[in-house]
Amino acid sequence: MTSTADQLVRVSTDHGVTTLTLDSPHNRNALSTALMTQLLTALRAAVDDPRVRVVVLSHTGPVFCSGADLKETAAAYESGTVPAGMLGDVLAALWEYPKPVVARVGGPARAGGLGLIAAADIAVCARDATFAFTEVRIGVVPAVISATVLPRLAPRAAAELYLTGETFDGGRAAQIGLVTAAPPADELDAAVRDYCAALVRGAPAALAGAKELLRRRPAATVREDVADLGALSTRYFLSDEGREGVRAFREKRSPSWVPST
Repeated sequence: MTSTADQLVRVSTDHGVTTLTLDSPHNRNALSTALMTQLLTALRAAVDDPRVRVVVLSHTGPVFCSGADLKETAAAYESGTVPAGMLGDVLAALWEYPKPVVARVGGPARAGGLGLIAAADIAVCARDATFAFTEVRIGVVPAVISATVLPRLAPRAAAELYLTGETFDGGRAAQIGLVTAAPPADELDAAVRDYCAALVRGAPAALAGAKELLRRRPAATVREDVADLGALSTRYFLSDEGREGVRAFREKRSPSWVPST
């Protein structure tokens, strides 16, 4: 059982929104084995909880995430494995998550931390937050995080930032697609709340289906694709959620799945 002192990911839930807070400020929320293990456990628990409609990934301290835990990495060299190997499981869990994930980034992120941000469906950072793909400057490459980062970034920006390791701010992060929005720091929490308020109005199964649409590969031809998507649309319209949503719209009320305030 994890003691309070060893708790590196804190969990709180309010009105359908579960916040998973990285709480390891002593090493700038580095991606240690312990932190990643706890994050995966918390994500699994939130999937199984029907009250949870949206997951917010946040942090304590001034830094969102500094990337791999280099102290733990150095200690593990003799074993031939490094903690970064576990990061793939975390990124896959976030990318494939059936519920919307919002990253709240109030401070700097480096290397693996950018993989977490890119894996979220919506990412909001403070405009003065800073970012960098620092891997090449310590003799490694941003390998695992490329699975989530490269689908987000404009190709020219990816080449520039991967190869130079230069620091960029929240405004540039929004411009190149790493984050969704970069409000001033004093408006960050309000922006996250607004996104969460919009997300909890979506039907749970429909949100999961919409996420699958965003990841799907199109059929070989447009005609086949339209046929597949037409069948999918019909299935959702005829589902319990679809029927309830249409009834609620006609009756000018909120659907049953919207959390009460």
